[in-house]
Amino acid sequence: MWWLEVHKLSMQRTPQRSAVAPVTVVLLAVGLLVAGCSGGGFRPMYAATGDGHALGEKLAAVEFASIPGRIGQRIRNELVFESTGGGVRQTSAYRLEVAITESLTSTLVQVSGESKSQIYNLEAKFRLISLKDKKVALEGASHARAAFERFPSIFSNVRAREDAENRAAKTIATDLKTRLAAYLAAAS
Repeated sequence: MWWLEVHKLSMQRTPQRSAVAPVTVVLLAVGLLVAGCSGGGFRPMYAATGDGHALGEKLAAVEFASIPGRIGQRIRNELVFESTGGGVRQTSAYRLEVAITESLTSTLVQVSGESKSQIYNLEAKFRLISLKDKKVALEGASHARAAFERFPSIFSNVRAREDAENRAAKTIATDLKTRLAAYLAAAS
């Protein structure tokens, strides 16, 4: 029985190690971490930015162009609320333009061709334009997917799809806000 031999070997007394070595390693690691962060390499994103303005002020200075459709309106409303908190918007320094693409993917397709669930796919391509010089400061794409079940009731299907669309819109808006915040925190 090999496992009994392994157990016996593990139970044999080994020489005592010094407790100084693990403490030294921990102190050295903490020291390196503090030294790396104190050199200005680390700055909280929502602290004052490079030009002294708070990030909240910079986010409030972003104008959000209208996005067509119900989902576009949900994304825009989320962005406006997350950037201003429902407060007064600052004078615009940037304009965010978003174009969305929606699609459905059927899953769990039965032999009869009926789908038991679907995945709502949402893609948002965005451009952040500096209003000062009319140049694109930041651009990219964001993706979100939300699954929902299909039911015999038509109302249930409509409601399940709307819930999936709302979840995907919230995910896109949160992603866009985070990308804007990261860019604006680094921009001077």
